[in-house]
Amino acid sequence: MFKKAIMIGAVLSVAFAGAAFAADTMVLKGGAPGDVNFNHKMHQEKLNKNCDACHKLFAKEAGSIEKAIAGGKLQKKDAMKQCMDCHKADKAKGGAAGPVGCKDCHKK
Repeated sequence: MFKKAIMIGAVLSVAFAGAAFAADTMVLKGGAPGDVNFNHKMHQEKLNKNCDACHKLFAKEAGSIEKAIAGGKLQKKDAMKQCMDCHKADKAKGGAAGPVGCKDCHKK
């Protein structure tokens, strides 16, 4: 009985950990190369909650990148360029840097 309770606890822990991961991660539409899994919480922590580092280009709401593109206020690759510039700058400083290869972000 005790082993069964431990197993159930382990399964629930994994399930809730997966749910927590999902809540921290957004899927950004990436066009033909594939969508991008974006860990929002990790970026907030890395940027010390300096939201304007990214959100100067688009609003702080779900779907804002797609809305800005549809409204002609943002070009399709502007957000990607901003990400790449930041990742490359971190790499140049010798710090922990985000990915810079296409397939590192875009997943089909």
